[in-house]
Amino acid sequence: MIASVPGASWCRREPEVSWTVLLSGGLIAIVAGLDRTALLQIMLSRPLVAGSLLGWLLGVPESGLLIGALCELLWLSRMPVGAAIPPDDTQVAVGATCLTVLLNPAGGFAPEPVALFALLLAMPLGKVGQWFDRLARNCNSRLLRRAERAVADGHEEQIERLHLRGVLHFAGAALATFVVVVAGGMLIGMPLLPRAVHLLQPLTGELELLFPLVGAAVILATLHVSRALTLFSTSFVTVLLTIWLL
Repeated sequence: MIASVPGASWCRREPEVSWTVLLSGGLIAIVAGLDRTALLQIMLSRPLVAGSLLGWLLGVPESGLLIGALCELLWLSRMPVGAAIPPDDTQVAVGATCLTVLLNPAGGFAPEPVALFALLLAMPLGKVGQWFDRLARNCNSRLLRRAERAVADGHEEQIERLHLRGVLHFAGAALATFVVVVAGGMLIGMPLLPRAVHLLQPLTGELELLFPLVGAAVILATLHVSRALTLFSTSFVTVLLTIWLL
């Protein structure tokens, strides 16, 4: 059942909780954003990992895992490799997990439809990550030219500082994307949340199945494997039969 929340209840949020959510989300956004291209690359940036980790930190592990799992397959075939700049799926997962807490601070609504609504809000806003990522790369291209001039002039000590500035550019791009996703999601989502939960509540199961199916279809479309459609259909029917038998 969906709890009815009076309109005035939005004014009774505790600011400490909101700031804790924002600070935790911003920290994970920066660390996971750097792992995406600039540092480490230990797969912390994958939506399944980033969303689950932030959900655990915020006390909503189920919502974080749900958002990460649904988001993972959608952009699995679009990696930030070389010159490719896909939508920032990392910040979509992190921002959507934050939104599940910020939009529903008192837990007045069922968590699953709120998580789905937060993900639907964050997905289009994640496109701004392409712009911020491109801006960071352009700034780093100028740093590269400065580093080349420093080497030519015999000032090798400047290279480390320029390298650290390049890392900060990627950190700033990740944080900016997170801020846009969360701020935009709050602005759009707060007035629409009660109606959205009412509409999504009966469709929760179907949407949870639809996201992986769309993601699997996208992955198969990018694979140059013969009989991909046959393999997908066979696997899908097999999974459905297994679930039905269990």
